[in-house]
Amino acid sequence: MTELSTLISDLVAINSVNPDLVPGAAGEGEIADYIAGWGRDAGLEVHVQEAAPKRPNVILIARGRSAVSTRGGGGKSLMLNAHTDTVGVSDMDAPFQPLIRDGRLYGRGAYDMKSGLAACMLAVKAAQEMALSGDVMLSAVVDEEYGSIGTEALVAQWERWQCDAVLIAEPTELDISIAHRGFVWVDIETVGIAAHGSRPHLGVDAIAKMGKVLVALDAHDRAMRANRTHALLGSGSLHASLISGGEEISMYPAHCQLQVERRTIPGETLESIKAETQVILDEIAAADPDFNARVRATFARSPYHIEPTHALVQQLKRIAEARLGRAVSLIGSSWWMDSALFGEAGIPAVVLGPAGAGAHAIEEWVNLASVERCRDIYIDLIADFCQ
Repeated sequence: MTELSTLISDLVAINSVNPDLVPGAAGEGEIADYIAGWGRDAGLEVHVQEAAPKRPNVILIARGRSAVSTRGGGGKSLMLNAHTDTVGVSDMDAPFQPLIRDGRLYGRGAYDMKSGLAACMLAVKAAQEMALSGDVMLSAVVDEEYGSIGTEALVAQWERWQCDAVLIAEPTELDISIAHRGFVWVDIETVGIAAHGSRPHLGVDAIAKMGKVLVALDAHDRAMRANRTHALLGSGSLHASLISGGEEISMYPAHCQLQVERRTIPGETLESIKAETQVILDEIAAADPDFNARVRATFARSPYHIEPTHALVQQLKRIAEARLGRAVSLIGSSWWMDSALFGEAGIPAVVLGPAGAGAHAIEEWVNLASVERCRDIYIDLIADFCQ
């Protein structure tokens, strides 16, 4: 086994299932200890940051030459970023026993994203021998699969790190992701009038009124997805996620609750989605005097976009293409990533990671050759960015 495949195997063998996703799960403590110990053995500067009790981020640093205070020798500094948590392992066979077969490494987290983490670790280790002006860092963060408290804690103390740019090692099949969708969670409540089922003239059925909302939301979703306004992400979307209502079978229900997830593209915000939903409810109410509903936005994560002409994007594209010997696409990702948190803090971020399959699935694997290419691209970017 190579140094890289051994490191990925070691990381996959550690149970780091997110305890917010699976109550009672192991969490990120053991893998954080492993990364910190590995960093010390490699001669790197090691910082442990508690994002939450027993849920530590680990930051590894290769300082630039003539290091002063908390920064290196005055050159530009780069942070590599990877998350240490995984989703659950229900129905998986031996999820923490890494298996290498036909150039693939199997196991929970192999693809999402312990392979990218391993490539980052080796790239930061290599940076020590490169006599760079700027610092090179790796932030191995907790909780990306649920609430992203790891990257939130990192950004909240950004004055400690002061990097000029971030590369996130999420899997992208060796292309460069420069945009991704966000999301807003919306609660809609329809209010009826409770009455006995035998007295329909006294009742207003809140569940039936919610039916009108569901029909209107479905029409809005179809119209939205037919109108692709973003070059890489297309459009936003929405779906009804959870619904509840009623008190008993012989009663007209006075309340019905619907939870909706609205996926967003750049330019859409929590406030704009709440207003958009209110317009839909107002249109229903204008045609139905018995319709009464209210809307509340409960949680949001912003979408992300960095211009394809940005210097960081073009620099990474040039380096990746030289290393791979082929054109590298600039893509958008449908799912949310921590890059949005960096973007909100004014820190440019790009995403490039390995090829594979099975993120969150029963069978998960990564192409080892692609991880080697990632490590090499990261090292090349470090040399060019932090020189």
